[in-house]
Amino acid sequence: MIYSVDLFLKFSKIFKLNQRNLYLVGGTVRDILLKQDVHDFDLATDALPSEVVNLLSKDFKLDTSFIKYGIVRIKINNSYFDIASFRKEFFYLDYRHPRKIKFVRKMEIDAKRRDFTINAMYMDDRFELFDFYGGKKDLDNHLIRMVGNPVRRLKEDPLRILRAIRFSLVYRFYIDEKLKKAIKKNIHLLNRLNPDKIKEELKKIKDVDHNILINIFNEYGITNLLRVVN
Repeated sequence: MIYSVDLFLKFSKIFKLNQRNLYLVGGTVRDILLKQDVHDFDLATDALPSEVVNLLSKDFKLDTSFIKYGIVRIKINNSYFDIASFRKEFFYLDYRHPRKIKFVRKMEIDAKRRDFTINAMYMDDRFELFDFYGGKKDLDNHLIRMVGNPVRRLKEDPLRILRAIRFSLVYRFYIDEKLKKAIKKNIHLLNRLNPDKIKEELKKIKDVDHNILINIFNEYGITNLLRVVN
């Protein structure tokens, strides 16, 4: 992880020299605060995707497969760095991907689109924390809480239902009561997702005690999904 952090600092310096900013974000910040190993780094920037390419393409090999979503990926040795431009998202017509994206310069706007408060924190090259939704407090309190209205956010992307359950199981966190009610009310939305996406998400909880899995999945009425992780 130390080597990867050094690379982040190197990237950040390049951005600053060009009047742009780069931040650690999301799961990377969460895991750093939890003192867990970080292998893949999520980064966010106020630079537009085209600016990211211009800043880094001379010195690094870039994967621009998802540049329309504002994401540029760099692989160095065994670490991945996903650099996402700040953005605002509109109209989730397929229950997964936004129909429209607008790139923005403000971190506060980007934070609104993120799923849970513990995934909506940013950290700069001085390791100063930017936390707009109380993510650090929720992390300390072992709480999974949605950014914004839980029902609306789950309807945007029902995979967040399984992500909330996964985080609660893997980290042994509690799910916020409002979010729990929203999950139970909208559990049927999982039927609209690509089965491969469900399988991919559930495989991430294969190491959780099976009896705990059964109890939690029974609570939400989705025990039938457990065959995916067996």
